[in-house]
Amino acid sequence: MAGTQGGTPRTRIHVVSDIHGNARDLARAGTGADALICLGDLVLFLDYADHSRGIFPDLFGTENADRIVELRTARRYEEAREFGSRLWAGVDRGSAIEKAVRKQYAELFAAFPTPTYATYGNVDMPALWPEYAGHGTTVLDGQRVEIGGWTFGFVGGGLRSPMRTPYEISDEEYAAKIEALGEVDVLCTHIPPEVPELVYDTVARRFERGSRALLDAIRRTRPRYSLFGHVHQPLVRRMRLGTTECVNVGHFAGSGKPWVLEW
Repeated sequence: MAGTQGGTPRTRIHVVSDIHGNARDLARAGTGADALICLGDLVLFLDYADHSRGIFPDLFGTENADRIVELRTARRYEEAREFGSRLWAGVDRGSAIEKAVRKQYAELFAAFPTPTYATYGNVDMPALWPEYAGHGTTVLDGQRVEIGGWTFGFVGGGLRSPMRTPYEISDEEYAAKIEALGEVDVLCTHIPPEVPELVYDTVARRFERGSRALLDAIRRTRPRYSLFGHVHQPLVRRMRLGTTECVNVGHFAGSGKPWVLEW
């Protein structure tokens, strides 16, 4: 355990989400903790704060990245898809993306400390994770694990949206994973519960998709904490729902600092 208080062993967990390529800070994120929890979105496809960073500008340049961010921010999703389709014409999209993602995963998974407990984000590619997750990294999705006497439940991915990111699943499939967890002390998900203040991104100026099933589970099972990321600049980073403390633990890519849970 990380330390003691009055002779009683204490457990300290560091929690991160939305890594988006920040391997440098990820390598330090577990320092002083008994374990690291990662709630997904390791991949950096396009940095909305710096359009020169990510897979998209590496392939098509910053000017085109500026344009697609402009269209998406204006919610002109169909125009954004058409613009993207023109850029991808003649390029083996699947091969190009997988090659870039593999390069990022090799660096990011190597930065995970032991032990790490991780689940997928909506921009991740779950099929590749088994190749990169070492013996010290436990991947969980719709599963539970005990850490320091507390039960942690994990559900990864996002719900289907106009963004059409790689790991989006149906509301029904997501709800089934939430239901499979049962009662836990800490609910760990990539996306937030469907609460307006928690799903609104103040920079992107849009409501991201949160989960109604997650919100219902919080109200029904009353975990101590609900931890999530996904919304990078939320209207509210922390709020209580009944007895549950809901905390947005991203955006790690920008802050480089984990959120600390100690008991």
